[in-house]
Amino acid sequence: MFQEKTPLLDAINTFIATDPAYFRIPGHRLDKGISSRWTKTAGTAIFSYDVTETPLTDDLHVPNGAIAEAQELLSRLYGADRSFFLVNGSTCGNEAMILGAALEGEKIMVARNAHKSAMMGLVLSGASPVYVMPELLPGWSIQGGITARAVQECFEKNPDCRALFLVSPSYYGICSDLKAIADVCHQYGALLLVDEAHGGHLYFHSQLPQGALACGADVCVQSMHKVAGALTQSSVLHIKSHGIREDALEKIAENLHLVQSTSPSYLLMTSLDCARYELARNGEKMMEKALALAETTRQKIQGIHGFRCMDSADTKMTFVSELCSYDRTRLVISASKLGLSGFALDSILFENYGVNMELSDYENVLAIVTYANEEKDMDRLVSACEDISRAHLAKTEPSREALCLSGIFPPHAAANKISEDTKGTVPAFPKFPPQVMTPRRAYFAQKKEIPWQDAAGKISGQMIAPYPPGIPVIYPGEQISPEVWAYIERFRKDGRHMHGTDHSGKLDTIKIIA
Repeated sequence: MFQEKTPLLDAINTFIATDPAYFRIPGHRLDKGISSRWTKTAGTAIFSYDVTETPLTDDLHVPNGAIAEAQELLSRLYGADRSFFLVNGSTCGNEAMILGAALEGEKIMVARNAHKSAMMGLVLSGASPVYVMPELLPGWSIQGGITARAVQECFEKNPDCRALFLVSPSYYGICSDLKAIADVCHQYGALLLVDEAHGGHLYFHSQLPQGALACGADVCVQSMHKVAGALTQSSVLHIKSHGIREDALEKIAENLHLVQSTSPSYLLMTSLDCARYELARNGEKMMEKALALAETTRQKIQGIHGFRCMDSADTKMTFVSELCSYDRTRLVISASKLGLSGFALDSILFENYGVNMELSDYENVLAIVTYANEEKDMDRLVSACEDISRAHLAKTEPSREALCLSGIFPPHAAANKISEDTKGTVPAFPKFPPQVMTPRRAYFAQKKEIPWQDAAGKISGQMIAPYPPGIPVIYPGEQISPEVWAYIERFRKDGRHMHGTDHSGKLDTIKIIA
């Protein structure tokens, strides 16, 4: 099969060319019925691609035409046995993996830094999670990878675990030793399920860590919209058999019918088809550009007074001799030496310089560099950091004129934070609390609402996850230990964004098991 082809894009183009009298969903009738308020700035052409199942455009849930061919091209590019388009994001892929790997009464090992979609999969499946803790990266206050040693120890205590679900790379670009971990899992007849949402690009350059499929993962999910050029919410799921639990692999594929929309977006699927095409033709060049931009910027930021930028040597984990693999297109930046928390630095960068970072925490900010960035983007980030450093030395507010942003980004109180000690203490991620019941049982159990201040010691009826990165601190069915309560309270007092709170985003009350 030829990677030069774009089967779904070509099929839709052929359909549009028929100029049909259109009586199908969606109701906007290709490019005719979208609000003029939108088309005035966006144009109309793209809306013609928002079609549905027609005689030419195939059906995601029973593919035997253009979608089937596009998915086959995807699987061959990544070295998978089977690949599937996901239009509900990587969340639905993670749910399908867990739901297929372990059912009620069965155990599944879950990395404690897993995205909250793992909790959703546990609620659907009813499986009992056994948690494995990632190591910490000293000096950066973030979690690193999962070690093969920790996985081995967990299997020795729980040899009946049906699978391991972990995240690699992490949001910060830290990759676990998946080859060694895959060997341990397969030794116990367990599947290795990898949330590779941030790693769809790893397969296209030798200077990037190896992808999960190349390392022995049985199933992985990738968010192709994050760094690989597809539209937001466009993801894929890959299956590669290693002779382990073939029935479960088939079940995972079937589960996609359960968790995916019956009205899949052809815009999203076409973007996946086109992103695969570009990666097949130009993937190495695309990653070469991203790596070069990131590397030059990393070296420049390292030379700025008061700033640090994570490098490979920083990914040595506590109590572990090995180095984690590190995706060098990620820039983890800290100005803690200037007394600035990551949150404060994030605010200053955006509101005074128009530099928009991916996330911030109590210590760092994160920039995700892709092939679509340009040198001017990197120069703007470096110039902003230099100006912040100078302003700290001079104890003055940062200059806006240097970047010609006057009138675009008005003065903001965040500028004053540069002379304040906003770093404070970085809360240590707590040990996972006692599990009293499975997430599924807790999710459907009777609950009552109590003041948050009275929550310590109670059994949580809800998940709470600082967002981003969306890692739950407490799962439903777990006892809210004093350590966990204090950790969440710090985020609550500081007004940080969290998922699992009430509709107002506050945490004045919490639901507990009645």
